[in-house]
Amino acid sequence: MNLSGLDLNLLVALRALLEERNVTRAGLKIGLSQPATSAALARLRRHFSDELLVRSGNAYELTPLGTALREPAAHAYAVLERLFTSRADFDPATEERHFTLLASDYAVAVFGAALARVLHAEAPAVHLSFQHIGPTLVEDTGALLSGVDGVLTPHGVISGFPTVELFRDEWACLVADDHPEVADRISLDDLARLPWAVYLRPFDAPITRQLGTMGLEPRVEISVQDFHLLPHVVAGTRRVALIQRRLARLLDGGTRTRALPLPFSAVPLQEAMWWHPVHTHDAAHIWLRETAARVAASLPALDGPAP
Repeated sequence: MNLSGLDLNLLVALRALLEERNVTRAGLKIGLSQPATSAALARLRRHFSDELLVRSGNAYELTPLGTALREPAAHAYAVLERLFTSRADFDPATEERHFTLLASDYAVAVFGAALARVLHAEAPAVHLSFQHIGPTLVEDTGALLSGVDGVLTPHGVISGFPTVELFRDEWACLVADDHPEVADRISLDDLARLPWAVYLRPFDAPITRQLGTMGLEPRVEISVQDFHLLPHVVAGTRRVALIQRRLARLLDGGTRTRALPLPFSAVPLQEAMWWHPVHTHDAAHIWLRETAARVAASLPALDGPAP
């Protein structure tokens, strides 16, 4: 269709109506009177040839099309909002900005904390929010990225979006420091025989797919949603887990576990920051990306001293 003939203010009304399911509350949310909101609903109904909202007793319910439009409308609104708040200049020392990054607890611990320290020193009015990566990352990456400033995840999870490289990491085997059957090395037979503790979301740990190609099917005894929890469910047990070397080094000394080299050649982790193209030319976002790259370059080397 020809977008030049479409009033994009209707998107604001559509999002509010589908979220609130009430004309009065939707109007209050977007600063319109009830008659003006009702008029916007009438125009939307004509456009979609659907009622969108239908009365059910004293309330309204969404039609099947209204239900289907709710999430795309929210994502479209987020894209337009970020597009029209873009600026040609940004002074991090004085300007306010809210950045939201999706990341695992591993990425926040290894990289995000260092990024937050730099923002604290250089951009006191900037607010940084880290949120967990949802399951829709691999299902609808574009929609998910449209509502945030970026996602921190290694290569091999998503593709096709702009990215800035951050840091490299490697996998290690995690066992209890007093494991009765594992000394200073672990074998493939050990991995096949011992019970496992695993990170619950495999798309954040692509190495699990590599294990499958080797014919190794871990006997999973416990699953967790945070990498930080792995040492706690491994300590004092016969379990084995896979953990990133940088994170293992941060946790070393307080978890009663030890990290051992893998008994096979694993593809290394290359962590990156991915973003939606709508942010590419925004001065504030450019500053965020450049700062992220600078912070990543300052991280200790894998074989260097622990931070």
